[in-house]
Amino acid sequence: MQHGDRAELAAFLRRWRARVQPSEVGLERGRRRTPGLRRQEVATLAGMSVDYYVRLEQGRGPRPSRQTLAALGRALRLTDDERSHLHYLAGEVPAPPAAPVREVRPGLLHLLERLVDTPALVCDAKYDVLAWNPMAAALFGDFSAVPEDERNVVWRFFARPQARDRLDPGDARRFAREAVADLRAVTARYPRDPGVRSLVERLLAASPEFRTLWADGDVRLRRSTRKLIRHPVAGLLDLQCEALHDPARDQWTVFYTAAPGSPTSDALQALRGANL
Repeated sequence: MQHGDRAELAAFLRRWRARVQPSEVGLERGRRRTPGLRRQEVATLAGMSVDYYVRLEQGRGPRPSRQTLAALGRALRLTDDERSHLHYLAGEVPAPPAAPVREVRPGLLHLLERLVDTPALVCDAKYDVLAWNPMAAALFGDFSAVPEDERNVVWRFFARPQARDRLDPGDARRFAREAVADLRAVTARYPRDPGVRSLVERLLAASPEFRTLWADGDVRLRRSTRKLIRHPVAGLLDLQCEALHDPARDQWTVFYTAAPGSPTSDALQALRGANL
């Protein structure tokens, strides 16, 4: 096996086989000399020959395919982190989820609630807004009042002129190009997801500008940036847009901050007071 750690992979499989209780996978406990599952039980659950699985546990045999690793992950009841580790030990980059993950971690939701003076929101890979705090609603509008299929940052930008008009023209041009390039990368990560495909098709039909940029074929991942936003009440806001990526879920948490003591910081505080 090349580009992997054969010995660590074998040890990992032995440890996790011993950890899984037969009752967890619908097997009778019966009399067992060792804890966990038997090798032939793991092989059966993973849909492979016993001989092949034994060779993996002994640090022998060919490099397992992604399909084999996925089957082992299911058989051994691995968590997402453990499944990723299994892939790395075998010299394989873990495959992304079949579709963008929409569930937001509870701890992250608690963090949004505690950010009382900083607008923050969570987006999935295709820019769907999944969660937001009251300050984000005060800055961009109440997302809960918008139909779910309209809660997409890229869609709002290209299909709703009022959303685009709130950005500085230079920022708007930059965001347009970067968002389209990032969305193209998303389509490569999730080639079979109907949600990603539907979003691109809707944008192609709705926006000539999107069609032009899409035809350019640029690919680029989103980055932190500075934005000038015109707010109908707070006026012109000079915000630092910090985008933090959660690679396990392919989600982005975006914070909009201002330098302490700046006019924008004061405006955000006033906006917060007006929305308490």
